[in-house]
Amino acid sequence: MSDPTITPALIADHGLSVEEFDKIKSILGREPTYAELGVFSVMWSEHCSYKNSIVLLKTLPREGSCMLAKAGEENAGVVDWGNGLAVVFKIESHNHPSAVEPYQGAATGVGGILRDIFTMGARPIAVLDSLRFGDPNNPRVRYLVDGVVRGVGDYGNCFGVPNIGGETIFEEAYTGNPLVNAMAIGIVRTDKIAKAAASLTGAPVMIIGSKTGRDGIHGATFASEELSEKSEGRRPQVQIGDPFTEKLLLEATLEMIDADLLVGIQDMGAAGITCSCSETAFRGGKGIHIDTARVPVRELGMTPYEILLSESQERMLAIVRPGCQGDVERICQKWQLEAAPIGVVTDSGRFTVDHDGKRQVDIPADSLALGGRVPQYKRAERRPEYLDQLAAFDPLTLPVPNDCGEALKRLLASPNLADKTWVYRQYDQSVRTGTAVGPGMDAGVVRIRKTNTALAAVIDGNGRYCYLNPRRGAQVAVAEAARNLVCVGARPLAVTNCLNFGNPHKPEMYYQFAECVRGMGDACRAFGTPVTGGNVSFYNEDPSRAVFPTPTIGMIGKIEDLALITTADFKEAGDGVALVGATKNELGGSEYLKVIHNAVAGSVPALEFEAELRVQRFVANAIRSGWIRSAHDCSDGGLAVTLFESCLGPDDRLWGLDADLSSGNGNLRPDALLFGEIQSRIVISFELDARERLQAAAASDGVPFWFLGRVASHDRFRLHPYIDESIGGLRAAHLNAFPALMDEVKAATAA
Repeated sequence: MSDPTITPALIADHGLSVEEFDKIKSILGREPTYAELGVFSVMWSEHCSYKNSIVLLKTLPREGSCMLAKAGEENAGVVDWGNGLAVVFKIESHNHPSAVEPYQGAATGVGGILRDIFTMGARPIAVLDSLRFGDPNNPRVRYLVDGVVRGVGDYGNCFGVPNIGGETIFEEAYTGNPLVNAMAIGIVRTDKIAKAAASLTGAPVMIIGSKTGRDGIHGATFASEELSEKSEGRRPQVQIGDPFTEKLLLEATLEMIDADLLVGIQDMGAAGITCSCSETAFRGGKGIHIDTARVPVRELGMTPYEILLSESQERMLAIVRPGCQGDVERICQKWQLEAAPIGVVTDSGRFTVDHDGKRQVDIPADSLALGGRVPQYKRAERRPEYLDQLAAFDPLTLPVPNDCGEALKRLLASPNLADKTWVYRQYDQSVRTGTAVGPGMDAGVVRIRKTNTALAAVIDGNGRYCYLNPRRGAQVAVAEAARNLVCVGARPLAVTNCLNFGNPHKPEMYYQFAECVRGMGDACRAFGTPVTGGNVSFYNEDPSRAVFPTPTIGMIGKIEDLALITTADFKEAGDGVALVGATKNELGGSEYLKVIHNAVAGSVPALEFEAELRVQRFVANAIRSGWIRSAHDCSDGGLAVTLFESCLGPDDRLWGLDADLSSGNGNLRPDALLFGEIQSRIVISFELDARERLQAAAASDGVPFWFLGRVASHDRFRLHPYIDESIGGLRAAHLNAFPALMDEVKAATAA
């Protein structure tokens, strides 16, 4: 079958502009072949090239004493852990695939981020996920939730990696375009870090893992366009995952790296063979020549175009040391994997492809790879008019609820604050036996084997805040992630990010993106947490709306001593409870405002970096000194929700609480005091004899310290004079709301 004629319509179908096609002809000095058009299409897609974001991403802080690789240099960020170990971590999105095929879209999202980790020689030790959906009362949204959660759980469970935390958020803005962001973390010896570079001329190029099929062709291009009514027809562009093969690929990859058989290695994710070949060639300052007729395929009649663009899962490109090809083949045979030599590293600086003796592709590698001659754009920005309108809304003009206890119960049963055990009970949280703190706490914690240290990780964001104030919303996301790590006893180290936004060609959308990047940079510099890399996902729109601007922050921290691991739950009746940090009359952007008053408006809570850092340092020092028994970030839902969550102990243990909020609250409105999401606050508990030491230290550090009351063994949750409820009744509302919603999916499926 002959290749189609390249026409303006075909060029547009490949997501390329007229100007970009002219640049392609200038680079080649001729018209591209059909295969070359496909190669440029995927490599110049937003998903692979970051062409609309890289200019701004370069402004983020990307250096730090703990960094072992600069952002973008490798498949994932690398941070020095000490003791000859390094932490490899990254976050990626799989939004568009999950919108049209939720199970496989989410599953292959997990599989792809795991390959990014072990292709660097690191054994994965944990995954986290950030999931955002529309109104859960919508049956299709519940269908997406069910499929995505099963996809995340099944892939991670079969592969054998614990899921230690995340978030599941619901907002109408995500109804047609859910966000599925997955983060993975691994550990590697610093002398075994594998590079993604083809740096040795004459080295054999091999493909290992699964055979190549037609699934996922143009997946990168699909991820770089808005969703529409036609998107359901793009299911063939959603990859099919096989976690059992991925597990075999993990073991084979680590064995080959440990035996020093490889010059370089890269996983085949977006754009498949094309991306892995062109990027490793560019990084190594070399060229790569391959023959697509030598690629193992699982479908008859596959063309060079299809082979080059397939995103079939569980595949690696290995640059093998000369003379070691037989060893690689033996290891792959041992692990029951395909292994085929498909090419060689050259001195040409070009990515060249033959098929049955006919040249299909001949492109300079630097015109395809990030950091080379890929187009870079800084789009027009325009501040959306709605920002000033919504910021002018004053929530303090709304009436205070007559029954604050009932308002709390409604909040605890709301989709965003309700108990999410239904979600994370589907994830294996303890495989590999390293999990010290699992889902449901401020951050997940994994013990690092053969050391007395632990790694803490969190994935966090607030699209509603970023919608109301993009720059401050992004600052808050970073600050809250750092605060969550401090609450479990960790020192924040570094950040990865997944930036989820609408169409960058729309000036209002690009303004949101630019402001969020600036805010993230502000905060990362303030907290000393460099950005190791991440992912940008644009075009998250359906025909009726764009998603909220949603920068998802993945942050890791180090716990220097296992004895310092701290959790959010109260420990003993009679312990004192205090709020660290100042409380103000702020309700803007809060869950309370949305649930009780059906409003997404107001000014996002203020954030002052120095005040935040003082609170974090105080709590960190108190944990190290052994003065406190629990710590819990005060954020979504405000103080009342935070105190309730601290009453929930392990094994369904419930604590009561006697707290007096009548003194020391100044002129605070009851709803702002109870439900305002004021920043830079942490609830702590402690033995009473530590109270004076804590108060003195807080005064010395310039940190507000408000003694609230005591943990109790009775069944009452008392925040005098506003709330006096049965803790069991509150727990029932909190525990049962989400399963009740999701049971409707099972009932519909059964019917």
